[in-house]
Amino acid sequence: MNKTKRITRFDFVSLGESMLRLSVPTGRRLDDTRSLDMELAGAESNVSVALARLGWRAGWVSRMPDHSLSQAILRALRSDGVDVSAVKCVPDERLGTYFIEYATQPRSTQVIYDRANSAASHMTSADIDWDYLLDTRVLHLTGITAALSENCYSLLVDAIKRAKSAGVMVSFDVNYRAKLWSASTAGEKLRPLIAEADLLLCKGTDASALFGCQGEPRQLITELKALTKAPAIFCTFGEQGAAFLSGNEFVSQPALPVQIIDRIGSGDAFAAGVLDGWLSGDANASDLTALHEGLRRGVALAAIALSQYGDRVLSSRAELNAALKSERLDISR
Repeated sequence: MNKTKRITRFDFVSLGESMLRLSVPTGRRLDDTRSLDMELAGAESNVSVALARLGWRAGWVSRMPDHSLSQAILRALRSDGVDVSAVKCVPDERLGTYFIEYATQPRSTQVIYDRANSAASHMTSADIDWDYLLDTRVLHLTGITAALSENCYSLLVDAIKRAKSAGVMVSFDVNYRAKLWSASTAGEKLRPLIAEADLLLCKGTDASALFGCQGEPRQLITELKALTKAPAIFCTFGEQGAAFLSGNEFVSQPALPVQIIDRIGSGDAFAAGVLDGWLSGDANASDLTALHEGLRRGVALAAIALSQYGDRVLSSRAELNAALKSERLDISR
């Protein structure tokens, strides 16, 4: 028998930092540019945007400086359907930014962060409207926020504890950023957080670098399973596609063919697709039909993200459905 779904204000709420992304066109160098393209960025807000555009009630919570650049970000998020009414705006603080130099082989794309001591990195539990944050079916958190500062890490510990007490499902994306902390530090600090997740997302390379998981996809995810109570674990493997493990059920999905325009944001798109599938099913993290559908949607939405410019996944239900219809059918179990 299906569990009764909780009556909540939101289907999805996330907590994290949004930044400005300043980039040069492919082939240009940051040290020789005269102009920069500006986009908004941020893992948690990216997932919020994707789900809002798919028709879900999505909210996003953060701490931002009270100036026009922050207002530009908030206006864009509102226009994409994300509720930002619980974002705290404070005077005389700074907005995180990052600069990106796109490249093709043999050069690699370069990212330069300028986000230390941002308003978001100063977030504490006192900044959060907890009634808002927990009035949702799922709370989405990432390891990026945990890496911003010690108080942000403590905030995530508190958020997970409160969500558990309130019966809110916790989705956690490891989302390792080597320029924010080392793999050894991230592995140590994130273990207690992923242990409490209900739905865990992790790149295969991150599972290896942070937690020492090895082997082919099924073995790697099985080793990751030993570190978490999460009933469902999803891993991505680049061009090999993605897979999930729930109980003894292992399902893999090949990546869709895509002409890559912009790699940034595809992981957030995958997370959004997984959550879209879960939200469409029963209100638990062990619904195999919903998890399988989430895997399909995650792979398809990641392909859509790779085919467009910018961090946000500016897609629609119709476009996602069209991508799903064109997928390859060689699903392996």
